[in-house]
Amino acid sequence: MSIRFDGQVVIVTGAGAGLGRSHALQFAARGAKVVVNDFGGARDGTGGSTAAADAVVNEIEAAGGEAMANGADVSDFSSVQAMVDQVMAKWGRIDVLVANAGILRDKSFAKMDMPDFEKVIDVHLIGTANCARAVWPVMREQNYGRLVFTTSSSGMYGNFGQANYGAAKTGMIGLMNVLQIEGEKYGITVNTLSPTAVTRMTEELFSGPAKDLLTPETISPGVLFLASKEGPKRTILCAGGGCFARTYLHETEGVILAGEELSPEGVAAHFDEISDMKGAKALQGAFEQTYKYAQKAEAAHAAKE
Repeated sequence: MSIRFDGQVVIVTGAGAGLGRSHALQFAARGAKVVVNDFGGARDGTGGSTAAADAVVNEIEAAGGEAMANGADVSDFSSVQAMVDQVMAKWGRIDVLVANAGILRDKSFAKMDMPDFEKVIDVHLIGTANCARAVWPVMREQNYGRLVFTTSSSGMYGNFGQANYGAAKTGMIGLMNVLQIEGEKYGITVNTLSPTAVTRMTEELFSGPAKDLLTPETISPGVLFLASKEGPKRTILCAGGGCFARTYLHETEGVILAGEELSPEGVAAHFDEISDMKGAKALQGAFEQTYKYAQKAEAAHAAKE
């Protein structure tokens, strides 16, 4: 199987450097027309310039590819919609959105000002939703689309000083789950990447061989797979240094409590059984959990009669 993007149009946000730049270059190398979106701000989201996006476009064109630069701030829906309108006017379709743009404003929660919390949410989570919403009608109309969001281990597992970032990144998973359900009948798949790479966002965290091994280029093959016609759906793909893994959300089978056991003490007494992973499942929708609880409750009630 050869994965190609000939004739397809791909938007990559935050593509002026780091992971986004690597994604954009690899999509272009496999035939895609690429929209290189980058606000061009500093790591904390201040400033702004199209110079970084222009430089990546120049790289793509020098290699024989086709690309356009865009400096929209993803946290501003009107700017994102204008970007989508510009792309449609030029190329007439949008096949792939890779929502990669992000900023950092790290502080412990006790020291974090709420504007810094809100700004990180605005860029990561609201920015991703803005981009997805702007391309959604296009993808529905053409009965095809691939969305790739960017989550983080900080969101899934936690990291000191990143309450804002972690909350935003966990939100990507919820957004993916709902949009996959809503988009499936229109040929739209939604997946999420959790990358570990040395970029300007993370460079001070790494030293020694890791700086040479955890490159953005080792991540992008996973993104291209998720965004391909052959790609999966509703997948959390983790990547770093050429290593790829999957994260699943599982729910244990659970325990029915009744009578005197339906109490805080009963929950405590059965907590090991409640936590037992034997028979745990990756549920595919909120009502799957609802039906499970209803069925267990009904079965327990019938057994008493």
